[in-house]
Amino acid sequence: MGGFNTERYLSLMNWQAHRAAQRFAATGQLTVVVQEGASSHRSKLAQQHWQRWCEQGLLIFFLPPYSPQMNRIEDEWLHFKREHLASRLFEDEYDLALALIDAIEQRGYQGSYSVERFKFIPV
Repeated sequence: MGGFNTERYLSLMNWQAHRAAQRFAATGQLTVVVQEGASSHRSKLAQQHWQRWCEQGLLIFFLPPYSPQMNRIEDEWLHFKREHLASRLFEDEYDLALALIDAIEQRGYQGSYSVERFKFIPV
């Protein structure tokens, strides 16, 4: 709910880095996050964290500009819009958020992969 800004991005990525560090310590495997070049992803504040995240076993790979065909989330959004949200009206963003949570959980179940929610808590 609400917008996505650098503060929320850092909260999400710090959570991912913590998980990556645990995975790296347990298995020696790195975690790679593929993302587009949104301003929150490339902000000066975010750049200050890149080295630490890398040391924790979290690598960031940026997609080339204007490459929606390489961004798998675009396919997911298309599926959500066509299969889960088409012809539906929502009273407010909360109802939309609940519908998206349900759609994500259904996709996870159908694809036999786990889905984990992350709650943004202001720092």
